[in-house]
Amino acid sequence: MQISFSRKTKMFRLDTQNSTYAMMIGHGGELRHLYYGASIADDDITAFAHRRDRAFSPYPEGLTSEESLNIACLEYSTFGNGDFHNTAAALRKQNGTAVTSAVYKTHTITKGKAPLPGLPASFAPEKQVQTLEITLTDTFSGALIVLRYSIFDDSDVIARSVKIVNKSKETIRIEKLMSAQLDFDSMQYDMVYLQGKWARERHAMRTPLQPGMQGFRSARGSSGHQYNPGVVLASKNATEQQGEVYGMLLLYSGSYAVEVEADEYESTRAMIGINRETFSWTLEKGAEFNSPEALIMFSANGFSGLSAQSHAFLTDHVIRSPWKHVKRPILVNNWEATYFDFTDSKIYDLAKSASKLGIEMLVLDDGWFGERNGDNSSLGDWFVNKKKVGDLGRLVARINKLGMKFGLWFEPEMISEISELYKTHPEWVLSVPGGKRSLGRNQMVLDMSRGEVVDYLFEAIAGILRSANIEYIKWDMNRNLTEIHSSALPPEQQGEVAHRYVLGVYELHERLLNEFPNLLIEGCSGGGGRFDAGMLYYVPQIWCSDDTDAIERVSIQLGTSLFYPSATMGAHVSVCPNHQTHRSVSFQFRGDVALAGTFGYELDVTRLDKEDQQMIREQVARYHKYNDLIREGTFHRITEGFGHGDIAAWCWVSADRKEALVTAVRKFDSPCAQSPVFRLRIPGLDAARKYTIENGGAFHGSTLMNAGINVSNDLRGNAVSALYHLKAK
Repeated sequence: MQISFSRKTKMFRLDTQNSTYAMMIGHGGELRHLYYGASIADDDITAFAHRRDRAFSPYPEGLTSEESLNIACLEYSTFGNGDFHNTAAALRKQNGTAVTSAVYKTHTITKGKAPLPGLPASFAPEKQVQTLEITLTDTFSGALIVLRYSIFDDSDVIARSVKIVNKSKETIRIEKLMSAQLDFDSMQYDMVYLQGKWARERHAMRTPLQPGMQGFRSARGSSGHQYNPGVVLASKNATEQQGEVYGMLLLYSGSYAVEVEADEYESTRAMIGINRETFSWTLEKGAEFNSPEALIMFSANGFSGLSAQSHAFLTDHVIRSPWKHVKRPILVNNWEATYFDFTDSKIYDLAKSASKLGIEMLVLDDGWFGERNGDNSSLGDWFVNKKKVGDLGRLVARINKLGMKFGLWFEPEMISEISELYKTHPEWVLSVPGGKRSLGRNQMVLDMSRGEVVDYLFEAIAGILRSANIEYIKWDMNRNLTEIHSSALPPEQQGEVAHRYVLGVYELHERLLNEFPNLLIEGCSGGGGRFDAGMLYYVPQIWCSDDTDAIERVSIQLGTSLFYPSATMGAHVSVCPNHQTHRSVSFQFRGDVALAGTFGYELDVTRLDKEDQQMIREQVARYHKYNDLIREGTFHRITEGFGHGDIAAWCWVSADRKEALVTAVRKFDSPCAQSPVFRLRIPGLDAARKYTIENGGAFHGSTLMNAGINVSNDLRGNAVSALYHLKAK
């Protein structure tokens, strides 16, 4: 790990374990991107910056046409100064212009990495991380644009963010500020991204780059079900195990944009950051603004290589929870068992039956507070509905005596019109004065940009947590932001509301975790509608999807694994017919798929027959046997296509490569679909070691990696699955 600068060549290098990132100061003071990829020698590569002259390309006064910003690979581009591509930053001045420049001023290279005020950010001990700060000047205003890069001694991931400091004598409005930019001198890449909708989130899509603009975004105030704030640019020949791939991942839970442009010269620019459609920021004299952090990563070993980097980095340098290296309790959630129709006796009976099967925690979902008996009232009234629950502390104590933990559902960011809170504080709702409001699931959105709203929620939720031994909460968010207007801000600052909302959500998380540091929080947003790296800074796991159908979950979970570790994915066994797809599959198949996440149950255990009860006992035992490997091992997708085919397989390999667990599934069978023999090649093993497959013989790692194992007999029929446990002799 080393960051260096050559005064002779004016070149910066960031060298990680296996990659090199290089840029230089151009003749006009611009930062030119030179190289990003596999490690290269310490050579002068500044010639990479030279480009041929192109017709009609403007260039800075006093320089030649070859210095045009429009034909250069740039490190960070700005609006209106001769670069006609989509640009990363625009600062509006009081004279009306948004023309912005970015000219080198100074730089520093230091040990350590400072946190980002109010925002999630990667971290490491000071001696394990280096940070480069390059300060650029907007010559049209005097504002400073500070580019920050951090590299870590155990990772190839580079953390990036941008800070704007208003050094001018006037107010500046930030109209666009992307967190990271990557320029390529080719467009011969495929774009891979995660696309979906409610109950079908994060399916991996792969499409060739086309000339022009492409990308995706959220304007919903959250990262959303529809896309995920990360993108991969992959070489045409990239597979799971080989080929060059580049990733960008945003640590942010609000509206974002991924923008990719391939120009007429077949160059490519990719950027990621806050969505400018829902953002502007008024920056007074002397003030500063920090962008969310973005992670960039490169792998020469295909998609699984990139995923391994991302998984390890998020675990080691983003997730802070004391639970991240701890086996999570197996839970049963009452929602699909009871919905709103429950009493304290019914909840206790559910816990009692679950405890006999080895389940370790009961989670009481929606309906325990206010006058909540349906989805039309009481959000915001965070006090116990004693008619249904009785004495919450007593109920929790009774459940604890069964040897079970207790968890509780909250939806802090929402408010019902029929609620005591709305009667008292109607001004706390996001709404435009004099205009109609939108409803979603019969609820409105609290204005989390207001400090008094965050204060109220903290005291209300903390009061509940203090009243009983509550060790887990499920934090839900069941609608997106509309009418994004705050009565607490003046007209010129209304563009700040969406970002301030996210900062309020982060602040509430921070305050709760400061008082309850061992609290296990699972994020949720109508399922997987806010599954992002920013949220993982506060919660170690997120409910992957409201769709608990195991066949659908294969593609959802394998798509999610492009960036996110198995231990972050909330995955449960649910009842059949499934409540979302009305499909029935075997209890074993449901369990094997859910084993790839945090594991739990979404069903009424009091109504199961003896066969299913015994299956739960076996699944509980399997979870305890394999979870350390699943949680801490290196994850590999074995089959191509991120689970879109009828057969999918994945595995985890221990750090010492002495143990592996393979899961193989067939969704649907069909006659004469393929060769009678189907072999899985298992990556990541030690070629020289000999592995015993539980109930299946012994083979050298080289055989298992290059020839594979025959799974044909185990994958016959629809919705069938098999586990293969390998241990080195």
